[in-house]
Amino acid sequence: MASEPAIAAARSTMELTPQSDTPLLMGAAAGQIAPGESRWRPKPHFYLTVLTLWAVAVAWFHPQLATLPALGKTLWAKGALWFFVLFIDIAWGYAAYNISVILFGARYARRATGAPREAATVSECPAVALLYTTCNDFVERSVRSCIEQDYPEHRVYILDDGTDPECRARIDRFAGAHPGRVRVIRRSDHRGYKAGNLNHALATIAREPLFALVDADEILPPHFLRALVPRLLSEPDYGFVQATHRSNPHTTSSLARDIGPGVDSHWRWYHPLRNDYGFVMLLGHGALVRRQAWLDAGGFPELVSEDLAFALRAREAGWRGRFADDVVCYEEFPEDVRAFRVRHMKWTRGTCEFLLRETGGLLRSRRITWIEKLDILLPTLNLPLSFLFFLFVLDANLVLTSLYGNIATMTWVIGGRPWLVPVLRLNPAFDVLDRADLYVVTLIALVSPVLCFVIDMARHPRRLWSFLAQSTALYGALGPLSSIGVVLFALTRRAVFHVTADRGRPPGPWRSMTGRLRTSLLDFARRSHPDDPLVQGIELVCGAILVSLACVTVQLPFLGLALGYLMLPILHHVRWDSWPVRVALQVPLVLIVIGLGLGSLSLMGIQTVFFGYGFHF
Repeated sequence: MASEPAIAAARSTMELTPQSDTPLLMGAAAGQIAPGESRWRPKPHFYLTVLTLWAVAVAWFHPQLATLPALGKTLWAKGALWFFVLFIDIAWGYAAYNISVILFGARYARRATGAPREAATVSECPAVALLYTTCNDFVERSVRSCIEQDYPEHRVYILDDGTDPECRARIDRFAGAHPGRVRVIRRSDHRGYKAGNLNHALATIAREPLFALVDADEILPPHFLRALVPRLLSEPDYGFVQATHRSNPHTTSSLARDIGPGVDSHWRWYHPLRNDYGFVMLLGHGALVRRQAWLDAGGFPELVSEDLAFALRAREAGWRGRFADDVVCYEEFPEDVRAFRVRHMKWTRGTCEFLLRETGGLLRSRRITWIEKLDILLPTLNLPLSFLFFLFVLDANLVLTSLYGNIATMTWVIGGRPWLVPVLRLNPAFDVLDRADLYVVTLIALVSPVLCFVIDMARHPRRLWSFLAQSTALYGALGPLSSIGVVLFALTRRAVFHVTADRGRPPGPWRSMTGRLRTSLLDFARRSHPDDPLVQGIELVCGAILVSLACVTVQLPFLGLALGYLMLPILHHVRWDSWPVRVALQVPLVLIVIGLGLGSLSLMGIQTVFFGYGFHF
């Protein structure tokens, strides 16, 4: 967190020394509230629906699944069986959440379409600081979108945390070309990552009563401030307003063009609901914030996930957020798979850090409702749970099949010609899995995370298939990488703010082989950077072993997933738009779909595969 003296000095300066003729929004009439004064509470309907759907699924299916652990003759076997059963119970909870998003999201969208928008004008136009944060990734087009706001009182601050001399020179030239409108702020240290950069600027130079957060590659619409300032001032307990985002339609990256529409769907379906039914999160960019909320929260917590931590502490101080789904900013999806993997590792370890440092206070809070607590924890737990999901895939497809399965052959006669098909037969106790209702609910759980994409792209089947195949090979194959991040955070208790523009660390001075190995292992543990050969080596070895085991056990869905594990570190180094990659990207989803289709034969007593329960998420 920003140092207490700096925050105290900033508070004193704000209250006693105005920086412009604009009112500083102090006092009740201007929107200041006492901590904890907000009486707003989210509606319970959404999470009551989620919990009801989850409880019904568990009550209906758990008793049958709970018979499986009786097969275990050893502590290891019982543990593997209970892990299988309990993880399925957890997975149904996330399926209930995703299905509820679709049900409530459709209703919310219809209601919002017919409702009048919030007031677009106010009599006061307080000064606004646009804080553009950059670290060796300066994008002139993005800063221009800040300058070109059709709002009378705003100033752009470039918060340059970079070390690249060429990039710093470009920033200085740009600022010099816009005197009086752009100011560059640099600091002597890089403590606290992005949070420290923002806190330093707000505590020393940027004193405007409102400030906007802008990422290095973000494009703001010209009416961004004109639309959000009155919305922020419309309620006395609004601490920030978060705009929505879309993938940049003018991107030159083929990866961004292919995967970006999925980001658009996620923003459109998942975030607006929080205005009524949950906790509106600050998402770190494209947001307008009251300086008073920043002061009351004690500044931005110096975590990798500083945005969510800030929203949590601001809520504890009596402020809340608002999501503006009609104000659209454009952001860049990672330009290549390498950048995607670097960002994912930052998010994984950053989320673990947030949960470690903030969960206790969140659960103990008396000012944050149980609905908001659920709405914070469910999405943030998803990334660390990816480690448990990876273990579940191994448990369901390897451990249990080795303990309770055997390979047999089945003869099919097609056109008078016999075909020998290998099948995996399980202990008869696993017949509890061969139920039509369980098969249907598992398919629903499998499809639920991608329902929003299916709905949005239903009119374009070829585009939908391509998107699902590419997403499976990209997101579905993150298991080993996520697990590395979670395990190494657990060992080091340290998160790292990876910057995609940075290409790892330069080689150090010559050391002995032992010294170099020790340094390499320490760097691997502390940073777990996807550029690290050791990280990629673990992924490749893991993928190769699992592909071999999937072939031996004749499990097509598992083979599809294992091929994704093997491909992802390779995609780190190759072009996304090359035709061999385009073909290879289709394979994992094809195998999964074929395998799940064959799994339906289990309803007729034919066990072709151990049905793909590893795909609930």
